[in-house]
Amino acid sequence: MKNNFVISAFADEASSLFTDQIEAMKKNGIHYLEMRGVNGRNVASMTREEVKCAAVMLEREGLEVWSIGSPIGKIRIGEDFAPHFESFKRILDAAVTSNAKCIRLFSFYDVQSDEQANEALERLYKMSKAANGSGVILCHENEKGIYGYDIKGCLRIVRELPEIKAVFDPANFIQCGVDTKEAWDALAPYVYYLHIKDAYADGRVVPAGKGIGNLPYIIGNFGARGGKVLSLEPHLKIFKGFEQLERNGESIDEGAFCYPDSMTAFDAAANSLKDVIASL
Repeated sequence: MKNNFVISAFADEASSLFTDQIEAMKKNGIHYLEMRGVNGRNVASMTREEVKCAAVMLEREGLEVWSIGSPIGKIRIGEDFAPHFESFKRILDAAVTSNAKCIRLFSFYDVQSDEQANEALERLYKMSKAANGSGVILCHENEKGIYGYDIKGCLRIVRELPEIKAVFDPANFIQCGVDTKEAWDALAPYVYYLHIKDAYADGRVVPAGKGIGNLPYIIGNFGARGGKVLSLEPHLKIFKGFEQLERNGESIDEGAFCYPDSMTAFDAAANSLKDVIASL
């Protein structure tokens, strides 16, 4: 592939069935999985044996787990962290068990004060210490509503906690009113991989290159810096488990680009990403 990019994907957006996810990956030439939903269950609720079984199924098909697309950090800063930390440790075990390179995580909702911001950083630090020596890299994703929703918050996390890397999501920045070029230019040195999701100015998610996310610029610069992994997160069709990922009743607007089913939407997202890469 041009610039030696390797594509990963949240294949649970193609189907909740793991066998179908594998089929979608192979059909679209996608080598890595960002594991999130397996047979309708979030990876956070899977046993070690179930995670191992999924990893073995991938290996038999010549595929690998890139990242655990965890929900860690998607709780309010005022909630008790202890049970969430236990969940993180199970996710870390899942990453080690599946030979995942990294874990995607977040930086907590409803951070309103300096004291709460410090608490968010302390929680991230505790998780990074727990992951030390595991060989798994923690990657913070910019996400609406969390502490690291904007450039300032993201920069503080990666500068004060250099063992945590950034995973850059253009559409999420658009939905927060942040210019993606400005965000990229600030965060590029800290970005470990990209989430491929584009959006219109009104926040509606669209295929790569169809929105205002400046994906050709970002992907091109990422490649020039030696970046390799582009993780496809289409969000073009409602998929099983979506309602557990978003807060306040947020939904996917399927009116911008219409597809008859999730597999077709996934194929379209993959093809749009390949078109962007080919244009570089």
